[in-house]
Amino acid sequence: MTQHGKSQTAPDWLQAERAYDDEFRERGTIPELFAQCASAESDSAAQLYKGGVYERSMPIPAAPPGEYESLTYEQFHDIVRHLAAGFRELGVEHGDRIGIFANTRMEWAQADLGLLAAGGVVTTVYTDSSPDQVLFLLDDPDASGVVVENETLLDRVLEVEDNLDLSFFVLLDEPTNEYDRDDVYTLGDVHDIGEDTFDEEQYQSWLDRTTPDDLASIIYTSGTTGKPKGVRLTHWNFRANVHQIRRRAGPRPDRPNALSIDSDTVSISFLPLAHVFERLAGHFLMFGSGATVGYTESPDTISEDIKKIRPNTGASVPRVYERIFDNMRTQASEGAASVFTKPIFDWSLGVAREYASTDDPGTLLAVKHSLADRLVFSTVKEQLGGRLDFMISGGGSLGEDLARLFKGMGIPILEGYGLTETAPVVSVNRPDDTRPGTLGPPVVGVEIALDESRAFEQERAETEGAIGELLVRGDNVSGGYWRNPGATERAFVEDPFEGEGGDAIARSSVPTAPESGDGTWFRTGDLIEQTPDGYLVFHERLKQIFVMSTGKNVAPGPIEDLFATSDRVEQIMVVGDNEKFVGALIVPNYERLQKWADTQGIDLPENADERCEDERVRAWIQEAVDEANEELERVEKIKEFELVPHEWTADNDMLTPSMKKKRRNILTEYEEKLTRIYEDE
Repeated sequence: MTQHGKSQTAPDWLQAERAYDDEFRERGTIPELFAQCASAESDSAAQLYKGGVYERSMPIPAAPPGEYESLTYEQFHDIVRHLAAGFRELGVEHGDRIGIFANTRMEWAQADLGLLAAGGVVTTVYTDSSPDQVLFLLDDPDASGVVVENETLLDRVLEVEDNLDLSFFVLLDEPTNEYDRDDVYTLGDVHDIGEDTFDEEQYQSWLDRTTPDDLASIIYTSGTTGKPKGVRLTHWNFRANVHQIRRRAGPRPDRPNALSIDSDTVSISFLPLAHVFERLAGHFLMFGSGATVGYTESPDTISEDIKKIRPNTGASVPRVYERIFDNMRTQASEGAASVFTKPIFDWSLGVAREYASTDDPGTLLAVKHSLADRLVFSTVKEQLGGRLDFMISGGGSLGEDLARLFKGMGIPILEGYGLTETAPVVSVNRPDDTRPGTLGPPVVGVEIALDESRAFEQERAETEGAIGELLVRGDNVSGGYWRNPGATERAFVEDPFEGEGGDAIARSSVPTAPESGDGTWFRTGDLIEQTPDGYLVFHERLKQIFVMSTGKNVAPGPIEDLFATSDRVEQIMVVGDNEKFVGALIVPNYERLQKWADTQGIDLPENADERCEDERVRAWIQEAVDEANEELERVEKIKEFELVPHEWTADNDMLTPSMKKKRRNILTEYEEKLTRIYEDE
């Protein structure tokens, strides 16, 4: 076993995190944590929901169309208790797996907590899943029931029900059709059944029977590199991670005026709750802190809903931050009288970059920043609700320049790192010390190690700290995959420091060891650098790094991140495995392209495929590529590219529901274009 430098003395902030005595921190289950917070915050708002969106079946006060209404923690807790009793009446027993197949909304959270309180295990299904995917995600965990959003999704389940063993189907919305069967209910029906049969002593017995080590959920990996694997996550995996994050961003007494997540927090929720990131950061963490969660109507209505929810924080993926930035730039380019103009916007971006890059701005920069705030930043913040303290980014790599711009505008984005197998948070930036380009230090309770044998020589030579495949352990780390012992054995190891290759694995010299001091190590499959002061930096998924025919190794992610703030490139995927040079498949920003063409008096072809072949369009994109190439080493520069006519989305199976590229699918779809990139090699 190797060690990088001497073990450091814990800095003050880390000592404070370790010493933090969380009022809700004790070994227990998720329903117990929720009950504690609901009792402490009974009169506070727990959920904000929009009216006129759904034909809700739940007996809750109607919100005016387009406006938001709230439920208190006391009301929310009563709903959860009644749903738990209702699900028990439907036949749910301790340990039964029940699927939730719905978009993110207040009823998703209610059903989730109700099922967990009943002793059930929740398995999640993404709403864009095909019938075959629905079959796998319900059949693999042997689901005995399913909660679906509406009739459209119910029909998708019924299409494959002959191959499943489901005893009930629950609709969140009131159906428009009659179902001539006695196993279809609405969530309102389940609630009413539970309200009629609820018994406090019996309910408490369900909570008492569930232990922290019991399975709470099976969440399937995105399947970007193969068949999805069901990750087994216990109540304590989730709850430990809640406490780990609260150590970093909770209401600690050593920083009473600092930004934190607490009972005064209002969070916005729009990412899929089927994904572990939103489930923990926007759901368990918030309801385990007494915060208020406001649900958007859909990801397409974020810009209008955020003004009404007026959140302090929220979790998102890099793609959404890129869209927010692009919307700002679009407003500036249109020169609307009510907002900033493009020259002012461009000037303000320079100020934001400079301001975010210094600890001591000085008088002149402070004056410029104050002016930029009045002219631009204040408008941007008002359009985001006017109360944002910080946002959280995960589920992919956030471009460093984009993170720096938001920080300079006064909207810090706390980038973090995690995986489904770690429930999910391993590291996250501190609210009072965000460092663009990093993933923050590991949270207290998570120990890391780096397998240097998995890093290439050029990476080791270019980094000051240690670099290698990241290994993690802690109370938040899963015990393995559902009914997949082979995959579990490969990814989860008891002692990676023993045996062949063990000497190449370096334990972190930054002291953030787990409280338990034991547990299984999980091999993340990610190439991670740890800086000398303990911050993590993402380099690439090891499976995504390609080896060129010249023997050079290239990580596509950092190259793609350079285009995060490009106004010409909507999406990009870098290629080059076993080739002599780096190429790229590029989706142009077609809206921006059209505006450019109009100003230039250029008549572009109507057909998207023809536009991709137009030399004027290619020259326009080439300028963006040339600009990015200036930041790259010679071997990383994009030499050739092909344009793609359609955006990659989850609907066309080019992105996962959490908006990660399905590289294999993209390569298959555009095999001909890939051939053209290298045909003259």
